[in-house]
Amino acid sequence: MLAELRQKSQITIPKELVDRLGLSEGDKLDIYEQEGIICIMPVVVYPKGYVEGLLDDIKEIKRKIATGEQPVFNDIDELISSLESEE
Repeated sequence: MLAELRQKSQITIPKELVDRLGLSEGDKLDIYEQEGIICIMPVVVYPKGYVEGLLDDIKEIKRKIATGEQPVFNDIDELISSLESEE
């Protein structure tokens, strides 16, 4: 697929790609150069407070794992068995 560079360095992403990737107006795209290739990647932007909350949750889970408060499962079957035994 070809896209033409227009005034103010604008391009139009072909509709087929937009549809295939499920993009819509207002979506954020990261644009960068890698070894002479222009790369465009869809991204999701979260508020800083939301990300900080997730990091706090991860820190707390790691603490619980280290102290043995949080069970750790080797695979999904082990997790399901544990959940079923709680019923």
